[in-house]
Amino acid sequence: MTLTTGTMTDEQRKSVALEYLKAFDNGGVTSTGDSILDLFADDAQVYFPKWGLANGKEEVGRLFGDVGATIKAIEHHYSQFNWVFSGSDVVVCEGTSHGEHRDGPWRAGLPEWAAGRWCDVFEIRDWKIQRVFIYLDPDYAAQDTARYPWLADRG
Repeated sequence: MTLTTGTMTDEQRKSVALEYLKAFDNGGVTSTGDSILDLFADDAQVYFPKWGLANGKEEVGRLFGDVGATIKAIEHHYSQFNWVFSGSDVVVCEGTSHGEHRDGPWRAGLPEWAAGRWCDVFEIRDWKIQRVFIYLDPDYAAQDTARYPWLADRG
């Protein structure tokens, strides 16, 4: 016997991605009280800059624990999201956020060159996140300026 699953719509995939983002704003807890990890397939992959590629739920949990330990609070700006649908399992969300990192606060646009703008590329099938690659500047508090000549005098 084979396992059959129904095709998800773009809006259904978007709802899974939104649940994931809202769980971050809620300390890793979904709207149903479950762990954010319950949104992932067992063999999911997650990429985060300066951490690398996490393979499987256990490593994804370690990645989220490592990164999450540096973030005191985060809030995504849902009304400003841009969504791109591929007609397949891939959904892209571009957005902004603000919050507090252990090194200081951040807000997208303050300053314009700093953290707070991000883009996530999701692959969602069977109501589970199979893959999410997170693209952002992990220097949330904008302290890494000396290595970039165009930022060195902006501080």
